[in-house]
Amino acid sequence: MTDSPAQPRSAPLAATVPLPVESLRFSTGLRDCSYLPKEQSSLMYRFYPELAPDQLEQFLMRGWRRFGMQIFRPNCPNCQQCVSLRVPVAEFTPSRSQRKVLQRNQRISWRVQTPTVTPDHVQLYNRWHAERTESRGWSVSHLNAAEYAESFLFGDFPSLREFLYFDGDELVGVGLVDVMPHSLSSAYVYYAPEWSPLSPGTYAALAEIEFARQTGRDYVYFGYWIEDCPSMAYKNRFRPHELLAGLPADDEAPVWRRTDTTSDPH
Repeated sequence: MTDSPAQPRSAPLAATVPLPVESLRFSTGLRDCSYLPKEQSSLMYRFYPELAPDQLEQFLMRGWRRFGMQIFRPNCPNCQQCVSLRVPVAEFTPSRSQRKVLQRNQRISWRVQTPTVTPDHVQLYNRWHAERTESRGWSVSHLNAAEYAESFLFGDFPSLREFLYFDGDELVGVGLVDVMPHSLSSAYVYYAPEWSPLSPGTYAALAEIEFARQTGRDYVYFGYWIEDCPSMAYKNRFRPHELLAGLPADDEAPVWRRTDTTSDPH
């Protein structure tokens, strides 16, 4: 794999939309990092009961992520390895392994809609979380419909959409995605445990890129990438991509640096 020199790129629309003042801001205390065992982590949180899509997009451009009514980003005193990564949609080409994922999932269909809560959603989420509890030691959780809505859908966020993935008529995956004027942000995905061997996470990311392409959006944000974290290696395979320089302030224009490759990153 050969990378060309990183070229600074100022994000479009930087600092053109007024950003609201949060209702609450705080940082978590230091704790062991779940991605880098030798490091300690902290997160900065800002709470908003509502955000317009163009406001949320400005935060995404500056390295923030949204979950529920909170946006967050790393606030680690001794480590800066979490780097925001986004894919420029018009220039993306699937790698060989990504094309194989598409081929293996030809029977899967998907659609995008306003988020809902159905028994199928809740049952699928609980099955997925139970498998994660068994395989990865996650805490036990079993949500009902009201708890699901409170966890994922609470607040006034007109950007929020859900990607529904079907194997025939069966719901096998759900992706929660913010759709903004110029970009998408992948927030959360869960799926049937039996779909796991076919790389549903990669397939969902490819579906999001395709939707962004169909709707004329420029970027898909894939959250944070850590070079030394094996579980995040798949993000590096979406090429080309751009990495955010630092953690810019609200009134600071973000700079994204392009990473290109002249060979297929598998």
